[in-house]
Amino acid sequence: MDGLREYLDSIPALKGCRLNIAVGDDGKSFFVLDIKVRNKIVADGIEDPSFDMRRKGNYATPEDFNRLAQDPSTIIIDMRNYYEYEVGHFKNAVEIPSSTFREQLPMAVDLLKDKKDATILMYCTGGIRCEKASAYMLHKGFQNVFHLEGGVINYARKVKEEGMPSLFIGKNFVFDERLGERITEDVIASCHQCGKPADTHTNCKNDGCHLLFIQCETCATEMNGCCSADCLETLHLSEAERKKLRKGKDLGQHIFNKSRDRLKTVSHKKSTDRL
Repeated sequence: MDGLREYLDSIPALKGCRLNIAVGDDGKSFFVLDIKVRNKIVADGIEDPSFDMRRKGNYATPEDFNRLAQDPSTIIIDMRNYYEYEVGHFKNAVEIPSSTFREQLPMAVDLLKDKKDATILMYCTGGIRCEKASAYMLHKGFQNVFHLEGGVINYARKVKEEGMPSLFIGKNFVFDERLGERITEDVIASCHQCGKPADTHTNCKNDGCHLLFIQCETCATEMNGCCSADCLETLHLSEAERKKLRKGKDLGQHIFNKSRDRLKTVSHKKSTDRL
């Protein structure tokens, strides 16, 4: 890490750039380096040629965020996906319930269309989405827009290092094998199968499903890490049979959504829909 930082500092344009470092590292924190070339770092769906990313909102340090958040007139907007918000978010934050960033941008504008003079405080996981969102809000006529520098990851680290009060409660969903960093001990979500308090995301153990959902320890044991009775039954098939079922199947973005999905689970006594 020291060598990487030293090398980055040797490049004028990257000197002193912030490196977001995991709050807790059990050896599973982004240990694979994967570099891809993209026209946009975040798929935003913005087609307006007059949109200028250089005109973005004001950075809010973790200290600034806590100060601004204390004002009851400040509107805090969560620019993460619904399944990230579910396990952890800032107190009083408004959820933009969507699974894609391109959907969220117009939804946020429409939600706040009568609040263009209000102080708007935006945040996301690492500071990328909310930076673009702040620029989009300014583009749409909003006047006083801030975004959390470094996102929840940087905020959580600063809180831990400096002993600041954390206004973020629960877990911060992260896109690596951990699927979450615990920020506070609060468990604000519930198991998608039995409804008990739980905030552990997992992917269904059936490779032909891999649904991302929240599962408590009890259900994980009963269901062997599966999301449904059907997947549990599939797991008992031979690898050849499972491979045949998976052939040609495109799962796409397979994430549990309470508004449309229902997980069918089994207990030791009977099969039942426990939602």
